[in-house]
Amino acid sequence: MYALKISCENYGNAVFPNAMIAGDVVITHLLGRLGYLQNGKAKIMVVDTFHLFDETMPFLASLEEHYGFKAEVFCAEGVSVGDKAGYDAKYGADLWKEDIEQYDKVCKVEPFQRGLKTLGTDCMINGRTRWQGFERAYIDQFENAPIGGGLAKCNPLAYWTLEDTFDYIAKYDVPHHPLHARGYPSHGDAKDTIPIPSMDERNPDPQEGECKFVDGKIVGDKKFWFDYASERKGRFVGLANKDGSTKTECGIHVAGAEKTFDRDLWEGGEVQELSVDNAIETTKANPGVVVVYAPWCQFCQGMEDSYSSLAKELNVPVYKLRGDEEREFVQSNFNTQSFPTINVVDKEGKVKKYDSEKRDVESMKAFVEANL
Repeated sequence: MYALKISCENYGNAVFPNAMIAGDVVITHLLGRLGYLQNGKAKIMVVDTFHLFDETMPFLASLEEHYGFKAEVFCAEGVSVGDKAGYDAKYGADLWKEDIEQYDKVCKVEPFQRGLKTLGTDCMINGRTRWQGFERAYIDQFENAPIGGGLAKCNPLAYWTLEDTFDYIAKYDVPHHPLHARGYPSHGDAKDTIPIPSMDERNPDPQEGECKFVDGKIVGDKKFWFDYASERKGRFVGLANKDGSTKTECGIHVAGAEKTFDRDLWEGGEVQELSVDNAIETTKANPGVVVVYAPWCQFCQGMEDSYSSLAKELNVPVYKLRGDEEREFVQSNFNTQSFPTINVVDKEGKVKKYDSEKRDVESMKAFVEANL
């Protein structure tokens, strides 16, 4: 509780992005016990990906009623909360199949960052623990001390195991997600989350070795849930990153996801800003290089320094064009299916895409010089 007291008493806008997994309902209960949900010192934020389990949003409503708070719900930009048909029309129902990284950006990272910014967050509370796996093995209760007005992060359960979490839920009769009773130690999107152990891992008798949390008790062999890093084994099933590695994070908790929600990229340097109103006319009159980007995209963030250096070295204009807010325009005019997309626009107005994943200065410079 001490970490939560620091977060809510010492900061003006503590926000808890709540996925309603086991650790998150424990934190919700603790915030309720401390009175921070009722007095508004902690706000609950939820990202609806439009691919959650059918039980998840109704469960949120039950938590709101139980604890007496109203969650702030964010979803893909340009779509109303709860409007799955609107999402499908704007982004495509199969975006997650076609480009999982783009799906993460559209449905998770951008709404997450927009939510933090909208709520004026100065301290973000979350349920990550060291026990969840090697990517999180060294986290502390507090990270990113807000020197110069940055964002503090509080991990109140940093040293808890999943067994600790369910022991707490049982002891205090904490409202928890109905999927735990169906064999899910954790949950995210319905499209890529399975029970642990999954059916193909079980013995011929489907009840033998099965693990569930029912009526405050673990039923079955608890090692399937409580061995180190087992909580997230059922998450991101069948998904891989573009480099072929197994997907283990949704994008929200990867490095940089929360750090740049309050700023644009390439501000105050040699990179010139374009808009949909002037992009075609400007590049036709002054041919050069255009990066189509989204400020929340970790790959755009990763090339910020190299693209700035490119602008200093080239003798042609180097532009930026924000594309996440004008997707149809950049798709039609600047070859954009994902971010970042780098193009050279020649003196005839022809737009040629840089297809390489190499975003160092030398590689980009060679492409520009060969095409301008």
